[in-house]
Amino acid sequence: MNLQEVVFPVTEELNAFRQKYKTALNTDNSLVDKVVRYILKQQGKQIRPLLVMLGAKVCGGVQEKSYRAAIMVELLHSATLIHDDVVDGAEMRRGLLSINALWKNKISVLIGDYMLSKGLLFSLDNKDYLFLHMVSDAVRRMSEGEILQIQKTRSLDITEADYLRVISDKTASLLATASAMGAASTTDDEEKIEALKSYGEYLGLAFQIRDDLLDYTGDSKKTGKQLGIDIKDKKITLPLIYALRNADRAEQKMIKSILKSSKKRTMRSREVIAFVKEKGGLDYAAEVAEGFADKSLAAIESVEEGDAKRSLRLLVDFVMKRQN
Repeated sequence: MNLQEVVFPVTEELNAFRQKYKTALNTDNSLVDKVVRYILKQQGKQIRPLLVMLGAKVCGGVQEKSYRAAIMVELLHSATLIHDDVVDGAEMRRGLLSINALWKNKISVLIGDYMLSKGLLFSLDNKDYLFLHMVSDAVRRMSEGEILQIQKTRSLDITEADYLRVISDKTASLLATASAMGAASTTDDEEKIEALKSYGEYLGLAFQIRDDLLDYTGDSKKTGKQLGIDIKDKKITLPLIYALRNADRAEQKMIKSILKSSKKRTMRSREVIAFVKEKGGLDYAAEVAEGFADKSLAAIESVEEGDAKRSLRLLVDFVMKRQN
């Protein structure tokens, strides 16, 4: 499955977005400009701007307001990635050194704040008050999700419900916001906006569960992510939650003793991976992801047929089959 098939109906619009995004990031400060140009080199698949464009196109057509929505979403996404790398102590981002690895934490936090403020001011300058409300709510959810994950990881008592809330807030919220903002940029039809929001929410849940599965099954050369790195970082995701839930008390105690020790997590991560596989954690998580993918498709069932809707369907397929 090639992402270019998904992008095809909005290729010109995404190219125009990239130019507008660069312009929106212009600054007279030489250090900020240097860091921003480096951030632009780190740009990944740009799924969120893609969702904005497809959401707009499926609800009427891409307008100037749609580009502003995409810029706001991408500014917010970039800001959160920079802050996440500081929180996680990550030294790499998409195959390149992270901002904090090159400029240290203080500059990284301030650059993240700069990107976030640029997005908020951008919406105010253009009187996009609905977008400002939608983005602010996404920031709130993402922050709450991160805090809940830290809280539950410390105590090792995260349930499936906790996990789903975390990934809903941390990951799905911004995909839902991007889809809804795309729709809202071109229509006032609340049903269509809500349909696209639900699509993005369920897509985000499926996306994150698939990403978490790659920690157990992925090829590090393709994913750029070392096998078992979530375990080493003490991130307890759905496959492990399910495996622990279906283990006897002695097995639970043994696995939790590994998770509590940074040394054991590093030395014995493969033991945890084998435990998860044996207990059916991978199959269960894949099944849950499929359920959310189906809900994502069902959410846009009533949306008008066309190339953009086909791409929204293809994007679900891409997420479910991705290997990196």
